Amino acid sequence: MSSTILYIIIGYVVVLALAYLFQERLIFKPEKLKQDFIYQYDVPFKELFFDVEEGVRINGLHFHVKEPQGLVLYFHGNSRSIKGWAKYAKDFYRYNYDVVLVDYRGFGKSTGKRSEKVMLSDMQFVYDTLSVTYHENHLLVYGRSLGSGFAAKIASDNKPRYLILDAPYYSFIKTVERFLPFLPMRLVLRFHIRTDKWLPKVNCHTYIIHGTKDWLIPIKNSEKLQALSPRKITLIRIQGGGHNNLPFFPEYHNFIRDILAP
Repeated sequence: MSSTILYIIIGYVVVLALAYLFQERLIFKPEKLKQDFIYQYDVPFKELFFDVEEGVRINGLHFHVKEPQGLVLYFHGNSRSIKGWAKYAKDFYRYNYDVVLVDYRGFGKSTGKRSEKVMLSDMQFVYDTLSVTYHENHLLVYGRSLGSGFAAKIASDNKPRYLILDAPYYSFIKTVERFLPFLPMRLVLRFHIRTDKWLPKVNCHTYIIHGTKDWLIPIKNSEKLQALSPRKITLIRIQGGGHNNLPFFPEYHNFIRDILAP
């Protein structure tokens, strides 16, 4: 074996090791907030804390209305924190729904070391806590982008009224492989978050909203998801919509209104 080939092999192994060790920095882009940070909004809300285990606390925001029709549990994407994502709560409380947004471990004020197993467990704890106050018939689970996997898992293990997925991926592994095609992600990736596995187990009706010009997670992902259970999944195409701009389209809000209508 020539020294050149040996150096290539060693270099590739080093890249694999780095990808395994530092993949969280590639997948998750959190905004971290100090524990004494004070949220400020001009509509009624309260801050929530979910003590899921000793030393681990999940932070959330609860936007509430008088005599709500139900509750939307919102799982956000892979970046920022609920401080920024909270602006989307109005898309739901304007139709007389309470909204709860939560931060994953390491996002915002939420604490704890991340793994797929514990993050899924955290979200189930949140769901269980909320379902004490809100009957599942009035609970809607909403997942955006990366959050679609968490939403699909929670909906598959429970009985919410509806599941709504915003720009979801079919296979998280394949989504990552699009950007790192030279790495064997099936061996390296520690976060699989199987939307494709969990969605067929969801009993409630599922609405998928996806932009036709989404380059980050192309709409073919949602088309493949719908094909898993065509009778229980409605795919709503936002013509010209990208990955991060669906709320700028009137069609998006019209569909949300129609879904939430009593």
